[in-house]
Amino acid sequence: MAVGLLGRKVGMTQIYDPTGKVISVTVIQAGPCHVLQLRTEERDGYEAVQLGYLDKPRPAAGHQRRTKRLASRSQRGHVAKLDSKRQRRRAAAGVEPAPKPNCEPKRFVREFRGSVDGYEVGQELSVGVFSDIQAVDVVGTSKGRGTAGAMKRHNFRGQRATHGVKKCHRHVGGTGCSASPARMFKGKKAAGQYGNARCTVRNLRVVEVDLENNLLLVYGAVPGPNGGFVTIQQTNKLK
Repeated sequence: MAVGLLGRKVGMTQIYDPTGKVISVTVIQAGPCHVLQLRTEERDGYEAVQLGYLDKPRPAAGHQRRTKRLASRSQRGHVAKLDSKRQRRRAAAGVEPAPKPNCEPKRFVREFRGSVDGYEVGQELSVGVFSDIQAVDVVGTSKGRGTAGAMKRHNFRGQRATHGVKKCHRHVGGTGCSASPARMFKGKKAAGQYGNARCTVRNLRVVEVDLENNLLLVYGAVPGPNGGFVTIQQTNKLK
């Protein structure tokens, strides 16, 4: 598996390199992450390592779950063995249960495709896995800006504010295709939903790894708001 971790964006700041040059960096809290599952070719049809990040609170004893903030029973059963009729029937039939990490339910769960050699269920990975990595790819969800016009969404310049233009300076303009084909082509740049989409930034240079505070500093910007969840993985753009 290519080296990868889960984390959340802290924010942007500036640091100085040994020569006194200012470097703009994004601070990412990367890990610690628990290995929740190992996907294998024989059982799942592909190989991958499933990681979980940040504990999800469980409902108090004797209380039913009333909010998505709390872990459901299925989420708790994903990381620990729970007693149930189904489990007892499977045990009586001689079915060996899958290994569990025996940790708290996780808020952010993702899989990394690749070989599972060297990984064990329940293993904890820290930001130290990036100590010898030069550059990473970061995947996040961009800021959602709702329904936006063409100028904000596609950086159109708008129409002129002089002769012949009346109260439509920020409109798209003509979009028709005459009598043939008498319709708009798909993919035309126009107003619509802006942001709130999966976004990947490739080949960000790793500036510093803070093992004590589980912080990863990368050169450049990372998609999403401060506090947003991100996936960090070793880039494949370098030679």
